[in-house]
Amino acid sequence: MNGADKPTAEAQQQAQARYQQQQQAIEQRAREIDHILLVMSGKGGVGKSTVAVNLAWMLAAEGSKVGLLDADLHGPNTALMTGTDNTRLSLRNNLMEPATAAHGLKVVSMAMLLEDRDTPTIWRGPLRSGALRQFIADVDWGKLDYLIVDLPPGTGDEPLTIAQSFPGTDGVIIVTTPQQVSQEDCRKAINFARKLELPVTGVIENMSGFVCPYCGKLTAIFSQGGGETMAEQMGVPFLGALPLVPEVVSMSDSGQSLTEQAAPQAIREAFAGILSAVKAHLAKQEH
Repeated sequence: MNGADKPTAEAQQQAQARYQQQQQAIEQRAREIDHILLVMSGKGGVGKSTVAVNLAWMLAAEGSKVGLLDADLHGPNTALMTGTDNTRLSLRNNLMEPATAAHGLKVVSMAMLLEDRDTPTIWRGPLRSGALRQFIADVDWGKLDYLIVDLPPGTGDEPLTIAQSFPGTDGVIIVTTPQQVSQEDCRKAINFARKLELPVTGVIENMSGFVCPYCGKLTAIFSQGGGETMAEQMGVPFLGALPLVPEVVSMSDSGQSLTEQAAPQAIREAFAGILSAVKAHLAKQEH
């Protein structure tokens, strides 16, 4: 790097001032949110977004003011799953306005800024971290009872940025499938939360048996019970298991909730039980 490429002292001061201003805005947003929950996993493809979207929708359907932040910049799926994939983020008073899904759920996703749904996000770490900070600081979330953050797989830049932006996070929800290959990575996610002193709300086992739509019989295609065993071994709560039903695909792809009457009873009841466990954990923390 030659002298012309090095940032001047003035430029460094300006950058630091902008960062501090942004940090103040992030702290202000956090003060307006009663509960912040991060949904993460060490492994991709385990259904994190399915869990995040439907927990957010259930809370909103109960009358809570809920925001859903899609922090997976490279694979943003929550817009499609909430039926807001044709919405573009707009500006009002220099702040981005979240899209609004059913039940007043506020949604922000990178998908709402891309030229089309096939456009990739080709960014290195600093750009990803900066974008996430903007999704907090520069979005008019308003007063929220809950903010659900759908994190990308792993323990890299995005989870670290979100965790550092919200040091008062109420809990981390870990999503796994029954297989050991998923559990091994989810253990890392639990230890990630512990190293950052974030409370672990608990573990959800997704794809925990296939429910036949004709006879109702449960078949453990990917085995069963591994998530509960892992939770016990790691000393964290087990929040419940979600069965695999065919409607997960069709309803998620068409932006419909898996927690309402049109969804199969098995998945509705499983999500209801998990939400009750999450609320019980939050209530216990408050006391």
